[in-house]
Amino acid sequence: MAGHSNNSWSWRRAVLALAIFGVSFGYVEAAIVVYLRHIYEPIRQQMHPGKPPGELFPLITTDQLKSKGPEHERLLLIELGREIATLVMLGGAALAVASNTRQWLAGFSIAFGIWDLTFYAFLKIFLDWPASLLTWDILFLVPLPWVGPVLSPCIVAASMVVGGVVLLKRESGRPVLLQPIHWGALVAGAFVLMTAWMWDWRNTMAGNWPNPFKWTLFAIGELISFGAFAHAAWMPRRVKVN
Repeated sequence: MAGHSNNSWSWRRAVLALAIFGVSFGYVEAAIVVYLRHIYEPIRQQMHPGKPPGELFPLITTDQLKSKGPEHERLLLIELGREIATLVMLGGAALAVASNTRQWLAGFSIAFGIWDLTFYAFLKIFLDWPASLLTWDILFLVPLPWVGPVLSPCIVAASMVVGGVVLLKRESGRPVLLQPIHWGALVAGAFVLMTAWMWDWRNTMAGNWPNPFKWTLFAIGELISFGAFAHAAWMPRRVKVN
């Protein structure tokens, strides 16, 4: 019983640590967006007079950004680097609580999901944005712009938190066995989700309004990913996990 209690405490402590990191990082990320909007809102108003404050679309094109001076092109490169660094930080936080690949995946999922959800919560507090869960957002810029309604990343983030907590909790007793087919499905599902968000990249980069979001494609990606996890988590145990 003592050993079980220690294991139980360990996964709870890991979840708590990741939650603290995720919420704090969500605040930092939201604060950065507040600064970025303060910088770029005057440019958006010049390019699209009368556009409601907080409306991100149509996007400022690369050519429009360059026309405002080389410093803005430099800021864009810095922003791309910051987004990559964000993923590295989340991966590092997960590594701090993990002793195997499953635990790292769980830790990354929890940290990422809580960071993303609290990011939008803090934006609502700071800027009263988004107006609703169907408000469109620029989600990511690497390797191409990801755009979609705020509801879409929130669904994925919530799924990641649930899956991550289950993975970590099960490590203290009956670990979830992720076979190669599960890893493949998780990667495939993530690729489909990314495709849904990047589907309209040419149109949005050209400074046009986004076309309707590919909800069907998004749903397929979500079902593939979460379905693979659910199958691994609740399938009969046939292989011993060391």
